[in-house]
Amino acid sequence: MKANKPFHGFVSLSSRGLIALPKSVRDRYHLDEPGAQVEITERTDGVLELRPAAAIPATQAWFWDPEWQHGEREVDAHLEAGEIEVSEGVDNFLAELPETDTQGE
Repeated sequence: MKANKPFHGFVSLSSRGLIALPKSVRDRYHLDEPGAQVEITERTDGVLELRPAAAIPATQAWFWDPEWQHGEREVDAHLEAGEIEVSEGVDNFLAELPETDTQGE
């Protein structure tokens, strides 16, 4: 399979400032899909950076909440530090839980 050559060239802007990306670029980054977005960053050196951005389905938006992402990073840190125990199945997990005193509730 032939690798797609990165695009380099010029595109025109409409009078409303719309840019039409070449089909090869749209195809490569799935920008023809419904909800596709492009992030734009204006750098201080005058460069405009465009990055394809995946649309997040509403049913998965909770995962990208900053607080949830903070928790994900904490878990990753525990994993890297070797502070996680893995159980083989639910029954083993439940058997390995420490017993708690529920009499004082």
